Amino acid sequence: MANPRRIGLGVVGFGWMGQAHARSCLRLPTLFDNRAYHPELVICADNIAARRNIAQNNFGFQQTTEDWQRAIEHPDVDVVFVCAPNMLHEALTTAAAAADKHLFCEKPVGGTPNQTARIAHACRQAKIITGVGYNYRFAPLVLHAQELIAAGDLGQITNYRGRFFSMYGADPMGLLSWRFLLEQGGHGATTDILSHTLDLALMLNGPITKVVGIGKTFITERPLPAQAGTHYDRGQQGDPTGKVTNEDYFAALAVFANGSHGTFEASRTLMGPQSQMAFDIYGTQGALSWNHEDLNKLQVFQSTNPQKGYTTVRASERHPYHGAFVPGDANSIGFEDMVAIQDHEFLTAVAENRPHSAGIDQALACVSVQAAMLKSWETGAWEPVIPLEPVTSRGSQ
Repeated sequence: MANPRRIGLGVVGFGWMGQAHARSCLRLPTLFDNRAYHPELVICADNIAARRNIAQNNFGFQQTTEDWQRAIEHPDVDVVFVCAPNMLHEALTTAAAAADKHLFCEKPVGGTPNQTARIAHACRQAKIITGVGYNYRFAPLVLHAQELIAAGDLGQITNYRGRFFSMYGADPMGLLSWRFLLEQGGHGATTDILSHTLDLALMLNGPITKVVGIGKTFITERPLPAQAGTHYDRGQQGDPTGKVTNEDYFAALAVFANGSHGTFEASRTLMGPQSQMAFDIYGTQGALSWNHEDLNKLQVFQSTNPQKGYTTVRASERHPYHGAFVPGDANSIGFEDMVAIQDHEFLTAVAENRPHSAGIDQALACVSVQAAMLKSWETGAWEPVIPLEPVTSRGSQ
């Protein structure tokens, strides 16, 4: 585009995902020549000096600060990326909305469903454009799967299986970081990783009407960090420990509005699968299967030729966005390429002043299902999925 719109970016929280988004925005002009925006890294806020130094010296942010409010209120910032721990999201996102800044927030937006509902109210009142970090929906073969389903290639969907199995919490010596604490990370597996699974299910198969589920915490104590640490850092035998206060695992049965039935599982302590964010979709005329561990492969079954069994479709430049990264067939892309596609879509929406998906509405739909799942765990019964409405009350978490 001849005159792309300049978009000034402020990033709050410069851990893994803060750096991933900053790196993505540096890459976007090299990936998408005909774009509606030009990203500019204005200011980064983080409470760790070493990260601030990396942001300025390695990434080229014009300024850094320990004060997140300064980053949000900076006059040259048009978009705020919130990449801080989950239970800080409400203060950060509502401040961005109050400052009339467009907002990209890493999932799950709020650490609890009620927090997400309050954030949604602030964003809608401010009429800002929002994005949420459901990056797996932007894998080229996931976008291709969506096209196949929309074209009717699977016929009527009958069954859906979604799961996210990760080993990041499988080691009992893994530090008691914020992710394992209800008061800092919000709920556990349902907030941290099941949220991705639910987003894909809602995107590919539509609304969920009722659920029944159960959760468990398998590792109840973890070593206390001597200083700020992540869920990938390890302690040692004999270190003082603290109590894990959210769930390691959750499983649920579900009924979709289209009449199909589904199963969901998420675990951060299961041994074996390392980052198995996956789905299997079954219809009357075919089936699809995708796993992030092999994100450049999609398994496709067609009833018109059953003797072939599942066929492996390998990602190529014929699939959405893939050709922006590598040409030809079966040349792989990776995790941060999904982030780049996501950021491109979001910044395009900001430049064109239109809604983005996935945004706050999609996050609210996900936590509505999560709330029903958590209630079912408490009651032991099937619970209806009641769409949460944006609210202002802070009467509960």
